[in-house]
Amino acid sequence: MKYQSQIIASGSGSIGGCVYSHNRGGNYIRRRAMPTNPGSLFAQEMTSALATLVAAWNSSLTQPDRDGWDTWATNTSPSMTGLNAFIKMNSPKIQNGIGYNAGAPALFTSAPLTTPVLTIADVSAQTFTFTFTNTDEWANEAGGYLNFYASRPQNPGIKFFKGPYRFCQVILGDPAPPTSPQVTTAVNTPFPFSLGQRLFVRWRAGLDDGRQSASAFGSVLATA
Repeated sequence: MKYQSQIIASGSGSIGGCVYSHNRGGNYIRRRAMPTNPGSLFAQEMTSALATLVAAWNSSLTQPDRDGWDTWATNTSPSMTGLNAFIKMNSPKIQNGIGYNAGAPALFTSAPLTTPVLTIADVSAQTFTFTFTNTDEWANEAGGYLNFYASRPQNPGIKFFKGPYRFCQVILGDPAPPTSPQVTTAVNTPFPFSLGQRLFVRWRAGLDDGRQSASAFGSVLATA
C-alpha cells in the first residue's frame, strides 16, 4: 500500500505487523510476513550442517585452507566461490557423520560413479532395492559414500521427473567394500508409496577428499 505521511518523510524496517520501505514509486507499507519453520528432520540437518560449515570457514580453517578452496573453485566452476565449494563438498559428509575436510582436493576432477540400477520399490516393506558397482572408488575407501535420494511417488504414466528428491540413505565405503545389492531401511523412506506408483531416485557418490560425482538417476514402478 502506497502512502504519503505527514509525519514520516521516509521509513525503513518493521514495527509491529507492518514493514515500512520505499521504491521508485515512493514509500509503501506492507504486512510483515512471518517465516515458516518446516520443522522436518531433513531441514534441521541441512540447517545444522550449513551452520557448522560456515562457522568452520570463519573460525577453524586457516587462510591457506581458504585460499586452497578458492583455487579449487576457480579451476572447476567460474561462478563458484571457495566458500561455496567448501560447503557443497562437505555438507554430505557432515550429514553422513563423516566430518568435514578443511583442505581442498588436490585434483580438479569429479568423483567417478558407475550408474546404479534401481530394481525394486517394495510396497509391503516400503523399501528400495538397488545394485551398484562395488569396485568404484567411493566403495573402496574409508570416507567414501553413496547417497541415495527418492522422489514423492508419481503417476505411472510420468516418464520424466526433475525433482525435488529427498535424502533416503547412505552407503559408506570401506577398504572392504559394501556388497551389492542393497536394501534400504523402511524408516528412512522419505515418502510412503502405493502399488503401481512410479518412484524416481537419484544417487551421488563422494570420495574421502570431498570430490563428488555427477548425479545418476533411475525409476521403477512400485510392486507388492
